[in-house]
Amino acid sequence: MADVPLLLCLNPWVYDFAAHDFFARPLGLLLLAGQLRAAGYRVALLDCLSRPLTGRSPTGRWPKEILPTPPPLQGVPRHYGRYGLPPDQVRQALAALPQPPAAVLVTSLMTYWYPGVQAAIRLVREHFPAVPVILGGIYASLVPEHAKANSGADFVITGPGEEAVLALLADLTGFAGQTNARAGVYPAWDLLPDRRLLPILTSRGCPFDCDYCASRLLAPVFRRRQPDEVVAELHDWHRRFGVRDVAFYDDALLVQAEQHLLPILEGVRRLKLPLRFHTPNALHLGLLTPDIARWLRQANFATLRLGLETMESDGSRRDRKVQAGDLARGVAALREAGFTADQIGVYLLLGLPHQEDAAVEAAIRAVRRVGATPVLAQYSPIPGTALWPEAVQVSRYDLAADPIFHNNSIFPCWPEFSWERYTRLKNLAAGRG
Repeated sequence: MADVPLLLCLNPWVYDFAAHDFFARPLGLLLLAGQLRAAGYRVALLDCLSRPLTGRSPTGRWPKEILPTPPPLQGVPRHYGRYGLPPDQVRQALAALPQPPAAVLVTSLMTYWYPGVQAAIRLVREHFPAVPVILGGIYASLVPEHAKANSGADFVITGPGEEAVLALLADLTGFAGQTNARAGVYPAWDLLPDRRLLPILTSRGCPFDCDYCASRLLAPVFRRRQPDEVVAELHDWHRRFGVRDVAFYDDALLVQAEQHLLPILEGVRRLKLPLRFHTPNALHLGLLTPDIARWLRQANFATLRLGLETMESDGSRRDRKVQAGDLARGVAALREAGFTADQIGVYLLLGLPHQEDAAVEAAIRAVRRVGATPVLAQYSPIPGTALWPEAVQVSRYDLAADPIFHNNSIFPCWPEFSWERYTRLKNLAAGRG
């Protein structure tokens, strides 16, 4: 085994004003780690966002250390900080590796979280100054030129990069690993120290094209796995590790549900797998029929999030899939199936360009009126989306100059940051207004 290269896959810290572990796991990195193992590499994983293994809940607060606010964001009346493991624990984990890795593969999420990427790569350089660092993920894909100039990585991979990474590693290491097709390889979830939650992806991409969403940019082609493959993966993880909680990370889980999701749930039922499902990514309101709602209830879906996003009547910035009446029909189907208002969260975007508070207030009241819970989702401008030019036009920041201005906590498309405005809308959504 000594001649088999060791690779380190690293999930960096989050640097932000606010962050919460809501069924968040580095699935893209785990998928890549699984592919690398299948190719014959030895793989180690370091998750800077690990939480203390206390309690049974798969969600919770990441530890936070307050840090100086970055100079471009001076004046924002919030506490900036690092979320995740203390740096000393990360240093100990790096020092505990059996040998220097042949390469370090770093993932990235939100574009404005790049300071955490920079900090993680700097720490890697302290221990392994000569080891090549490869950066991929969302930040690297959406703003690659910024990532190349500022991340500290030696190589930046954009888009779904498994094949590109394998080719690059072959050049860097000279290792002649397995090069055959790796279809059906599972993500390396077993490498996580926290196995309270299994993230699963049954499809990539989305057939819709909402103005605010980057799904089409990150995965231009909508592809789905075979239902029996998904059932086999769920069965395997439950058999080996007793997994109970499963979060679907799909962007379009309910599309053609009769040919995709329902066969998956039928397979789970046939095998009598005692699983509890969660959907942190929004389910399509317009596709929620009474029959599908009953399936979700019988299959033990515990946390539902639905995508309404906005109720503006002029059609602008609608999410291109929700029609008038979908909210009432979809929630009614779920309530009839036995779900409670606390289980049904409806995402509403807050902070869109030119968005009036009255529209947000009307959407909040509409969600409560039909028996669901409004969940405010703060808008982050994303380069390349249809809404990006308007966001650039109205923002009080130079969004194109620095991704740190994409931060949804600062409401970059409001004329000014207002705690009073945000708190009033937040309280109304929580039923306190």
